[in-house]
Amino acid sequence: MVERSDLQCSDGMDSSRPRSEGTGADRSTANDTTRSGRTRRTVLGGIAAAGAAAIGVTSTVGASTSTDLYEEYYDDYENVVNVVEAGADNTGTESITPVLEDLRADDTLFVFPEGRYFMDEQFRYTGFENIGFVGSDATLVPADYHAFDGPQFRLFRLGVTYNPGSRLRFEGFDVDQTAPDTGIRAIEAYVSDRLEVRDITVRGQHDSGTWGPGLFNVTDPDGTGIVERFRAPDGGAWVENTPNAGNRWRGPIGIEANQNAGTLEFKHCWLGGFPNNGLYAAGGDGRIVVSGGLYRNSNGANVRVGGTDSEIRWPTVEVDETRPEDRTQRGIRIENSQNIEIYGALVDITSPMPTSHAISVMNTCEKARIKNTEVQIRGSNVNHGIVLSPDCGETTIADTSISHETAGGYPLWIRDSDRSERILAEHLTISGRSGDASGFRDGIRCERDNCRFSHISVTQVGRDGTDRNAIVNTGADLTVYRSDLRASQYPYLDVGTDALVRDSDLESTDEAAVCLYASAENPTFKKNRLAGGIRDLGASGVTTWKNTIE
Repeated sequence: MVERSDLQCSDGMDSSRPRSEGTGADRSTANDTTRSGRTRRTVLGGIAAAGAAAIGVTSTVGASTSTDLYEEYYDDYENVVNVVEAGADNTGTESITPVLEDLRADDTLFVFPEGRYFMDEQFRYTGFENIGFVGSDATLVPADYHAFDGPQFRLFRLGVTYNPGSRLRFEGFDVDQTAPDTGIRAIEAYVSDRLEVRDITVRGQHDSGTWGPGLFNVTDPDGTGIVERFRAPDGGAWVENTPNAGNRWRGPIGIEANQNAGTLEFKHCWLGGFPNNGLYAAGGDGRIVVSGGLYRNSNGANVRVGGTDSEIRWPTVEVDETRPEDRTQRGIRIENSQNIEIYGALVDITSPMPTSHAISVMNTCEKARIKNTEVQIRGSNVNHGIVLSPDCGETTIADTSISHETAGGYPLWIRDSDRSERILAEHLTISGRSGDASGFRDGIRCERDNCRFSHISVTQVGRDGTDRNAIVNTGADLTVYRSDLRASQYPYLDVGTDALVRDSDLESTDEAAVCLYASAENPTFKKNRLAGGIRDLGASGVTTWKNTIE
């Protein structure tokens, strides 16, 4: 049972009536009247006054224009409290946590008018049914690492794994962590039914070395949540450069959601460079949806997602800055997932240092689809584009382009595997001038069995005279169909088994269209244009039919 404070009040209406679950479109307007004939503004003023009277403070929340922004939410709560009129300091001088502790009550909307709200210890509330915290030009000001009282982890801890809340709304706050050695988790939430977090902006680098700004989990498989416009553009410092050095690994995560069981959407969020992943939502069994947003320069991965039927739709991922401590700034990493899709993503990597793959499909990803996605990689070091790990399941790449201009690397790397699920690439375009540093000189490196390339275009003309190949196949049962392959060395090089190339156009700048090593077995070429012909180094079982040799 939830512990409630004395802040309980009634407006005379039937408290058992159904409340709207929407966000405004299905609610009454502020000018509608209640069934008792009073205006909603009068009723809400009475609610706040009665609630504040319980602690000896007079409140007139309805009369404050700064709270009108959230008036559409008031019908969703039994109690509506203006925290300033209930005793909270909004000048940034006195900590508001003791006041919030006194005000704590279920079925309550806490309204924060314009001002600065200092916090030097966490506010914790678990097991609630329905609470909300909303700010209108409200700024939360955390104490620095040295002055924060108690666990230096959070401002708001709302629900825990073993006692989550049911419905939570949290929106409309800036978090000012521009002071030195400042940075803390603004909100941590475990909610079973409905989570709504909107318009939270963290200003200043998280340089205290403690937990990152947001953690969110929906604990029930039937529950839903949305985190919309959560912004921490200044990122976080590596822990070794903070007063918490030696107590954590790497440092803070931007947004974490690794115990999610329901459907949780991250919409139009913005994260700068964090040392331990940007958006990290890979550990739960629920569904994660990433809608739009900007994710930049995080170590580990900028967007790291798992779950069942998850989607990553239209995000922009940029890596244009690498700190000395950064090692693996992957763009998008998908894992621990069943049937995950990346759609409409832009991954743009321009950092001059190695930053790891643009998109990683990890071993624990059972089924994946990458569609309508653009990858751009530039730089003076080796880097790879889309990389499929050895034990990943069936994967499709469609309507996607990769522009690859680095010192070396594979735009598409399908790594060697014992798994036989199909890998399909169709309407894929690979372009750019790259080098051959470390021997990585193939546009597509296909090391797995049962791959199919249909209607793809691969152009690999190496920079500064470098020899590059369009496709190198080392697996079995590869099919290349209706594709255009151009390369400064070999458009197609085969050391595998039972490959079929048909209805395609292959042309090299200086070499033959096809190179067959002695280990190649039973390759077949039908109805292709092969500029320069076939260079056969001893392959067995070669079949050719109706090819045009130029």
